[in-house]
Amino acid sequence: MVVLGLAAPARAQDGPGVTAQSQDEEIIVTGIRGSLQRNLDAKRNASGVIEQISSEDIGKFPDSNVAASLQRLPGISIQRDGPRGEPNGVTVRGFGGDFNETLVDGRRLSTATGGRSIDFSTVGSDFVGGLTVLKTPDVSLSSSSIGATINVSYPKPFDRPGFHLAASVSGSIQDDAGKIVPTGGLLISKTFADDTFGILANAIYTRHDTQTNNVFVHGWPGGKIAPCQQAGSTAATCNPTDDANAPASQRKTVVSWFEQQFGATQNYTRDERVDGRIALQWKPSDTVLLTLDNNYSDQRVNTDNFGFGIWFNQGSLRNVKLDQNGTIVDFTQAGSQTDFTAGTDSNYRRTNQTGFNVKWDVTDKLQVEGDASLSKSWLNPDGRISSLGADVGYGFGIGPTLGIAINGDSKNSIPVLHDYGVNGTASRWADLSAIGSHVTVNIANKNRDTIKQGRLGLKWQQDDLTLRVGGSYLDDQFSFRSANTFANNFWQAYSGYGPASGTNGGVAMPASLFKGTVGTANFLPGYTGALPPVLLNFRAADYQAFLTGLGNPQTKVIPGYNTGCCNGAFNGQFAVADDVGSTRDIGEKTWALYVSANFKSEIAGMPFFFNAGVREEVTHVTSTGIGRLPTSITPSTTDPTLLTIAFGNQQAITTKSDYAYLLPSVDMKLELTDALHLRFDASRTLTRPTLNLLTPALNIGVGQRIGALTADGGNPTLQPYLADNFDAAVEWYYQRNSYAAVNFFLKDVRNFIVQGVQRQTINGVVDPSTGQPAQFSVSQRVNGPRATVKGVEIAWQNTFGNSGFGFIANATLVDTNRPYDPTDISQSGFAVTGLANSANFVGFYDKNGIEFRAAANWRDKYLLAFGQAQNTGAFGAEPTFVNSSLQIDLSASYQITERINVFGEALNITDEVQSTHGRFANQLLDVWAYGRRFTAGVRYRF
Repeated sequence: MVVLGLAAPARAQDGPGVTAQSQDEEIIVTGIRGSLQRNLDAKRNASGVIEQISSEDIGKFPDSNVAASLQRLPGISIQRDGPRGEPNGVTVRGFGGDFNETLVDGRRLSTATGGRSIDFSTVGSDFVGGLTVLKTPDVSLSSSSIGATINVSYPKPFDRPGFHLAASVSGSIQDDAGKIVPTGGLLISKTFADDTFGILANAIYTRHDTQTNNVFVHGWPGGKIAPCQQAGSTAATCNPTDDANAPASQRKTVVSWFEQQFGATQNYTRDERVDGRIALQWKPSDTVLLTLDNNYSDQRVNTDNFGFGIWFNQGSLRNVKLDQNGTIVDFTQAGSQTDFTAGTDSNYRRTNQTGFNVKWDVTDKLQVEGDASLSKSWLNPDGRISSLGADVGYGFGIGPTLGIAINGDSKNSIPVLHDYGVNGTASRWADLSAIGSHVTVNIANKNRDTIKQGRLGLKWQQDDLTLRVGGSYLDDQFSFRSANTFANNFWQAYSGYGPASGTNGGVAMPASLFKGTVGTANFLPGYTGALPPVLLNFRAADYQAFLTGLGNPQTKVIPGYNTGCCNGAFNGQFAVADDVGSTRDIGEKTWALYVSANFKSEIAGMPFFFNAGVREEVTHVTSTGIGRLPTSITPSTTDPTLLTIAFGNQQAITTKSDYAYLLPSVDMKLELTDALHLRFDASRTLTRPTLNLLTPALNIGVGQRIGALTADGGNPTLQPYLADNFDAAVEWYYQRNSYAAVNFFLKDVRNFIVQGVQRQTINGVVDPSTGQPAQFSVSQRVNGPRATVKGVEIAWQNTFGNSGFGFIANATLVDTNRPYDPTDISQSGFAVTGLANSANFVGFYDKNGIEFRAAANWRDKYLLAFGQAQNTGAFGAEPTFVNSSLQIDLSASYQITERINVFGEALNITDEVQSTHGRFANQLLDVWAYGRRFTAGVRYRF
């Protein structure tokens, strides 16, 4: 890690945590205790409710990941990226990433993901001097976050005048990947000309390799089955129908949930990031400070995976067994297809932010600050194929009558596949002689986000009164583009599984394509249940190269080619075509004005601090998309489960909307004694809809599957979430580097954006599998419900005298008046997402050049979101819950000399997994085993 610490002067302590200097210079306390004291001082002196993390020393941030550091704070927990296992987002008081605004030196950072939140794995902690979490708003900075505003402070040369150099090199290994990979960086800072000019430059290279195992169920759609489908039925025939005049045994009347797709994969991810920063500062006079800086990040994440996946249709299930909740816990499906899959996901993210800041002390009482920045982010600016897919297998004529048994909870049990293999023979599960080609899905996503922003503020300070007034402007322009092999229907070019499955579609796969097998024993630590014995190891690129090598089916006859798939356009190359339904251009411009007053007084001789402000924000949104309606649905000639949708003319659609809100804020602090403080805070804040929800057009995919027709509609007129927030806290600073606090909070939130899913016809097109008007599951977003979130944060930080030992402990308990009701199967079901009780404990030792830290982070089960990978249910958007988790991390360092420090880190030492489930606890959605990671390295500073 390489960081220029923002350590403020602090009182000297005993031990090597003190940096000795000459008698005329300040004494800077470094190490764990020095950092904690700076954090505590900032919290104590703030007008509102804040949390802070500061660098422990040059090149020494507490964690290698910014989100991992944030989760040590009260009320904050993290989300992880499944394939990488990296913390990539935070939840504050139950409100997820899109409800929290992340700023860099007070500026919005662009992100090409389409959400409001940033991926914290793209923010190198090696650059960070400090993190501040504002749980109550500062109207001069922003009021656009219901959860919190997170400000990332980067180092600047005048933070520490003189010459400074910091360097580090380390190696890390994830136990399943089994490969040591490097990280290294360098920071140089120098001031010149009597400290009136300074330059800081910083560069870092980071690499993480991760192997993860994943068991998944892609969706638990809700619907109704017929009694004839249930185990024990004596019906002579079984043709499930919605016809009210059909025999009772055939009518779909039994509420149930089934697995749309079940499978497992092994993933290997290579995550490489290069970060660079340069900052220039100039003081042309004692009253003027100019700062010019540029931050650059280049991250390339490549994941190779292989595994299997099996698709099910609710109407084809037989011998169905239900539990008391309606979850299908066992069934069989005749003629099932078995798919072996491989893929390469490759995403390139680039971000660059340039900013210019001017501070001018006009008089002793008046200060003017101006700031402007340009931030640009790109997802795959090189136009790469971001997802390269391969799907082979067997089915139809040799498809088994297989099924799945659910025998336990998603927290510790995986579904069990039974009666699998060619013709139901388990020993032929991975019989290479039976495997043929199926579908080939390539996707190329390309996004761009550009933010232009500026702010101007004046501050008047006299005695115990501070006045602030100012304004800001922000212009955010977002562009979404996607191309894929669905748009041209090339994905079906060789579908059908080949001659072994008895079809005229698909080609046999050569045994040389496969690189061996991976056993599935002990695939997930701590889980019962069993997978089929092996996964086939092969690469999507090799599969596609083999099919391409067959030649051009337009110039030669290739047995197994789906001649009716592609209107004569497929020439053997799996090129992608623009998916016009995904095209979106969103523009958002926001003007803001603010005024605030902060003064100090007394009540009965006790110091009283009062801060009041108001911020007016006006937003204009322009949204452009491409609309089109389906005209027909055609089944595949080689695979009866695949469908192709044809469309009429395209039409560009543009909409505009506006909204304005007045956002007041009040902070009060009463110091009963020097150690005991009371706080009360009230504010109104908002969170804007994520940009990817503002498209004006209905998006219907070209390539779809029987029983799973879907469409997704945006809503460009969505209003922001609006929250009235209240905080009341007691803080006790009972000794140096120690405090205890209890903070009660309440948030009354309106305009929640909810995703409804309705089954409906579109343009009267007919589903060829039923002969009836096609029923699409259409997802729509609307503003609607109101909910209250309340909770309490309890924090305790304590050091044991001069022993070097101490701990930080906190817990957050949350509740809402709108909890999730799993028995509600109406389309309008709603609940607050993200709420979970959580607790953190960090024990540490910091003395005699030795630092050691052990951290435990626990988060209870919580509702993550509405919607699953396959969102085709009849009861609205099905929920995704994250199971409770406990992760334990260790870190240590030793100061060999004043300049050289060695360090080590062990993450997830108990091998915790991440798992999710659907409406009920036994509806497993995903389990990710991301293993342990070990790091060792050395730092040098001068």
